[in-house]
Amino acid sequence: MTMATVPRGPWDVEHYQGLGLYFYLPEVSEVVPGTARVRVEGRGEMLMFGSYSYLGLIRHPAIDRAAQEAIAKYGTGTNGVRLLAGTLPLHRELEESIAAFKGTEAAIAFASGYMANISTISALLDRHDTVICDKLDHASIVDGCLLSGAKMVRFRHNDLGHLEERLAQANPERQRMVIVDGVYSMDGDIADLPGIRALCDRYGARLMVDEAHSLGVLGATGTGIEEHFGMGPEAVDIKMGTFSKSIPSVGGFVAGSAEMITALKHKARGFIYSAAIPPASAAASIAALQVIRDEPERVRALQEKFAYFRDRLAAAGFELLASRAAIAPIVCGADELATRLMMHCVENGIFVQAILPPVVPVGSSRLRATVTATHTIEEIDHGVEVLTEGARKLGII
Repeated sequence: MTMATVPRGPWDVEHYQGLGLYFYLPEVSEVVPGTARVRVEGRGEMLMFGSYSYLGLIRHPAIDRAAQEAIAKYGTGTNGVRLLAGTLPLHRELEESIAAFKGTEAAIAFASGYMANISTISALLDRHDTVICDKLDHASIVDGCLLSGAKMVRFRHNDLGHLEERLAQANPERQRMVIVDGVYSMDGDIADLPGIRALCDRYGARLMVDEAHSLGVLGATGTGIEEHFGMGPEAVDIKMGTFSKSIPSVGGFVAGSAEMITALKHKARGFIYSAAIPPASAAASIAALQVIRDEPERVRALQEKFAYFRDRLAAAGFELLASRAAIAPIVCGADELATRLMMHCVENGIFVQAILPPVVPVGSSRLRATVTATHTIEEIDHGVEVLTEGARKLGII
C-alpha cells in the first residue's frame, strides 16, 4: 500500500532550519509593560520591530483590568453561538462602541478578522454580482470573494484607471462591490479613498474597506482612513476591522447601516456558526477603544515615530516601496537575502521577521518592520543601525 505524502507548505521549512535561517513561531514569553521590549524563549530580551500592536496597548493596565473583571463576572466563555445563547451584554456594548467609533448606525462582532471578511463578503454577494478587488487585498478578502460565488476581478494596486476599467466592464444591472485595504499589511501604503469613492459613486458600486491595519494608525485620533483623508463616515459603506492589532484582543467587526448589520446577524455563516467572542476579549476591546479616545497622544507618537523610522531607513538606502503608515517593508529581493538579514537582526536582539513568497510577489522578499507608539527614539536609532549593518554586509544596500 502506498502511503500518502504530506504536502509541502509554501516555504521549505527544513531548508531554512538547516541553514539556521528560521525564525518563525517564536515563543514570546513576556511583554514588558509600556515598552517595545519582549522576552523570547531561547533569545532573552529583544527589541520588538515586528508587532501588530501599533499603539503599544498590550499590558495597558485599564485594558487588563477590564478583562479580569469580565472573567470575574461572566467566566471564561459563553453559552453558545451569538444567535442562540451566546450573547452577553458585553457583546452589545462592544458593537455599540465600534459603531460610535466608526460613525455608523450599527456594528457586528465576529470571532476573528478573517471570519469577519469571509462571512460578510459571502453573505452580501452572490453569483450574479461582481466584486472588484485590489491586487494586494488580504487573503481573507480573496477567500470571501471565492466563497460568495460572485464574479471576482482584480485591479492593479492603487491604480484608479484600471479600477475604472473594471467598474465599466461589470454588469450594471447587478450589484458591484469594490473592496480594498485601508493600509496594506505588507507594503504599508494607503488606499486612495477619495479617488476610489468617486469612482464608486460614478458607477453605483458599494465600497468595503478592510481597516485591520489602519484603525488606531490613521487620522488625528486614530479612527481610520476616513479621518486621514478628512472625509465623513459616509465615505465607506462597509467598514471592516479587527480587535487584534491596535486593539490588543481578538476578533473582528463590520460596521455600517442598521439594515445591513441585522441582515449579517441572520445570514453570515461565520457569525451564526462560530463561538461568541469570550467575555475577557470583548471587555478588553471595549476598554481599548476608550483608551484610544482618552490617549490620542499615542496616535500622534506612532505617526511621528514611524515618519522618523522611515526617513532614517530611506537615508540609509533601503527600498521601502510607498509605505506611509506604521509598516516599513525593507525589500531585499531574494528569499535568502531577506532571511539572512532577519537572522542578523535576531542575533543582535532585534525581533523582526522575513516575509517570503507567496505572501509577497516573487523577487520582493522583505523584512516587515514596524514601530509602535512605545518605541523610544534611541531604540529606533539602534534598530536602524542593526538593520543597516546587516544590509551592508549582505550587499542589500
